[in-house]
Amino acid sequence: MGGIADYSGSLVLQMPIRERTVVMLALRNDTTIRVRTQQPVSHPLFETDWRQLLVTDDFIDYQRIRKILTTLPGGDWAAYAVGCLVVLAKEKGVARTGIDIWIDSQVPPGKGVSSSAALEVAVIRALAEAHQLTFTGTELPVLAQKAENRVAGAPCGLMDQLACHFGEPGKLLPILCQPDHVSDAIPLPEGVRFVGIDSGVRHAVGGGTYGTVRTAAFMGYTLMALYDGAYPHELQRSRDTGQRDHLLYNGYLANLTPREFEDRYAWLPAQFKGGDFIEKYSVTIDPVTEVRLNVTYPVLQAARHPVYENTRVQYFSLLLQHLPPTTDPPAREKALNQLGAWMYQSHDSYSACGLGSEQTDELVRLVRDHAGQGVYGAKITGGGGGGTVCVLCDGAKGLETVRRIHESYQQRHGVAVHLFV
Repeated sequence: MGGIADYSGSLVLQMPIRERTVVMLALRNDTTIRVRTQQPVSHPLFETDWRQLLVTDDFIDYQRIRKILTTLPGGDWAAYAVGCLVVLAKEKGVARTGIDIWIDSQVPPGKGVSSSAALEVAVIRALAEAHQLTFTGTELPVLAQKAENRVAGAPCGLMDQLACHFGEPGKLLPILCQPDHVSDAIPLPEGVRFVGIDSGVRHAVGGGTYGTVRTAAFMGYTLMALYDGAYPHELQRSRDTGQRDHLLYNGYLANLTPREFEDRYAWLPAQFKGGDFIEKYSVTIDPVTEVRLNVTYPVLQAARHPVYENTRVQYFSLLLQHLPPTTDPPAREKALNQLGAWMYQSHDSYSACGLGSEQTDELVRLVRDHAGQGVYGAKITGGGGGGTVCVLCDGAKGLETVRRIHESYQQRHGVAVHLFV
């Protein structure tokens, strides 16, 4: 729960899957960088040289390196690993020596299950061991996110990296994304499971739709802040420095209640052309997205989503922690149905932002159709636009129902899709 509300400061609940990414590396005595993946990609071996990436021996330019990587065979996927090298060299002073990296990942890409974050966290952990680095607090996930944002060019929030680094099996990790307050993990009540069904539709955080919705949310925040008396130079300063404390709602849409939003800001435009926004307002506080001239943005719904989602996640967390036991079936059933209702609401809100898909909607409908058979709710995961649908189920009966839904979906579409249990 939480999903695309992370970059707007929401509380999120995340649980790791059992699939893992393994990274092994060896330092070289030259400046060659080689990365090999076991994933089925067109160029499984990527190779470059530090001298090709740097303007001078002393200067690392993230944007320039990102552009160079896009021109090299395999640079699209290797950027996530190479980005970790680059970030540690720039931010931690790690020596720019050559390296061989070997990646074996069971985490399928394009499924909305944080395959890129898993890779980044694994690479940085391996590099830390090789270079005898230590990190404090949330420093490692923050550096991993920087690699994805600044080098790979994907505008993800911090949620995925935090979940990969701090997540515990069978527990939900609460993260208040303002920007990175991690609380103790919450054990799942006995019998409760969250199971993922892959839709077969590839999702990518770097894709246009996710970026469009993220940009729209920050456009909405700009309009709200200016309406309430902020000055454009204050927003620009926040974008440049990352400091938000001086801004309205501390710079996070999730700090509004639904009533405050509807009473004060329901006038936000449903659609806003990027060129018109730049002409009138020029800036958002988001440093990893740019407003594009010819794109029309869903400002109202993109801003509304994190406001309601944060409230849903808070209620969801409280009720889950106080779920009635199996010895009180009526009370437990009622509570599980309420948890499921919040998941359905979250899914519908994604779709209203433009992040749904026909196949993920179909999976959610299938779960609804099996109400009373141990399944209670479903929603799209991650950045939406395809990927995986997460299903809330209870007991052996619920798990068996999810397996039947998975099997019937595969037969209907004639494809083999992953089941995350």
